[in-house]
Amino acid sequence: MQSLPVMEHFYTIQGEGFHQGKAAYFIRLGGCDVGCVWCDVKESWNAAAHPQFTTEAIGEMAAKGSPPGAQVIAVVTGGEPLLHHLDELTAVLHEKGFQTNMETSGSSPLSGNWDWICLSPKKFKAPLPEVIQAAHELKVVVFHKSDLEWAESFASQVSDQCLLYLQPEWSKAEQMTAMIVDYVKANPKWRISLQVHKYINVP
Repeated sequence: MQSLPVMEHFYTIQGEGFHQGKAAYFIRLGGCDVGCVWCDVKESWNAAAHPQFTTEAIGEMAAKGSPPGAQVIAVVTGGEPLLHHLDELTAVLHEKGFQTNMETSGSSPLSGNWDWICLSPKKFKAPLPEVIQAAHELKVVVFHKSDLEWAESFASQVSDQCLLYLQPEWSKAEQMTAMIVDYVKANPKWRISLQVHKYINVP
C-alpha cells in the first residue's frame, strides 16, 4: 500500500473559496517545488521532514477525527499535493464516505478521483493545461495590483463551469481587499474569497 508524507491533519472549517464555512478534514501533504515567497506553510516544502503514513492509515485518521456518518469534505492540500500520485488516497477517502477536495497550484500532473479541484496558480511554476481544464474553482491570490490581469489570463483558460475567486494575500489583506471589491463590482464574473478561518482563529 502506498505511503505519503503527512505534515499535519486536522478537523476544522474550510475558510476559503466555494466551500467556505463547511466542516472539513484537512490533510496537508509534505513536499513542494513551487516555493511561493509569501507561503505561510514553508515547513511543508521538504517532504522528507514529515512522517509517512499509508493511505489506509490516512483514511482511518480522517474517519476517526470527524463525526461518524457525517457528510464531511476531505481537503487534500500541501505543500503541492500533486507531487504525489493520489489515485489510491482518493479511493480510500471515498470508501470512508468523504467528498474529495484538493487545493493545488496545478504545476504537476493530475492524479486522483476528485469531487472538487481548487486551482490556485502561482507565478513561480505555471499550472499544467490538464489541471486548468479539470478545475472546478479558480482561486487567485492577489499580492500586487498586477495579479488581477494575471488572474484574467487563467479565467480565459478554465472551463465555462469553473467558479472564479480573487483572494487577498493575508499579509496585504488591508490594502488588497478594497481593490478586489472594486474589481469584482466592475467584473461580476469574479467572486471574493477571504481567509475566514484566520479571522475566526481556527486552523
